Amino acid sequence: MPTERSSEGREPSAGAGWPFLAGLVEREERIGAYFAGRGRLSAGLYEFLRFGIKQGWACLFGGILLGLIIATRLWYPQHAALPRYDALVIACIVVQVALLWFGLETLEEAKVILVFHVVGTAMELFKTSAGSWHYPEASYLRVAGVPLFSGFMYAAVGSYLARVWRLFDFRFTRHPPLWALGLLSAAIYLNFFADHFGLDLRWLLVAATAVLFGRTTVYFKVWTVHRHMPLLLGFFLVALFIWFGENIGTRAGAWLYPNQIGSWAMVPPSKLTSWFLLMLISYTLVAAAMSRALRAAGEPLAVETEGGPA
Repeated sequence: MPTERSSEGREPSAGAGWPFLAGLVEREERIGAYFAGRGRLSAGLYEFLRFGIKQGWACLFGGILLGLIIATRLWYPQHAALPRYDALVIACIVVQVALLWFGLETLEEAKVILVFHVVGTAMELFKTSAGSWHYPEASYLRVAGVPLFSGFMYAAVGSYLARVWRLFDFRFTRHPPLWALGLLSAAIYLNFFADHFGLDLRWLLVAATAVLFGRTTVYFKVWTVHRHMPLLLGFFLVALFIWFGENIGTRAGAWLYPNQIGSWAMVPPSKLTSWFLLMLISYTLVAAAMSRALRAAGEPLAVETEGGPA
């Protein structure tokens, strides 16, 4: 059930944490009060709209990156002196700096994103050398066969998870310990390499994830109450939307799988398991960073009993 907050005890809006948004918070509260006063249906529709806007805001970096991939596919000069992939690298750096400069991203979030950028690029080097996928266009800013913009695609996942955590004021019940997540993430990362040597344990890792998070509930605040859902369902939905983005990215020629070289075809749904597992690595990094911040504030990462936020 949702956990009610009195008007006197309401927590400050997550948007107030970003200076760029702080000036809009008071106006948004007046708009919310207007809809709340017009009946339950009106309030429900407003909360649904608010959910979509918050999700879009959490996807800011990933959305910009996907937009850049599409735009450069459609309009970037084919024979430009600066290759398209390199233009994407420069654009991503500019966007990242701008997000920090304008306070749309915190330094702690940027650190998590950087770590996942490095983790993703290292895996890209191995996967492209093994022929799992390739980048069909030329570029100068690359390591071996991997253009540097590819790391930003992994960074976009970390950016989303860090931002959505803050925007929706995540709380948990029965969350597994971070050391267990660390071991699971290490095993997942190693499996991305081991599967090329005939040892693919992805379904065992999916089962381990289900065991670890089977009883975990995430509480998320869209408006004035905390809603809740099984965290495993949240993981699946994130992986699903990453898969949607992957289809758009390959359709725009950012990278290609072997079956897409002759003519484009949809990315197989089986790739959902790969994104599900890779997203868990990013989640572990974000959870570790958020746990440090919560400890500094004297708050736990999760409680052991149901009932949600007090």
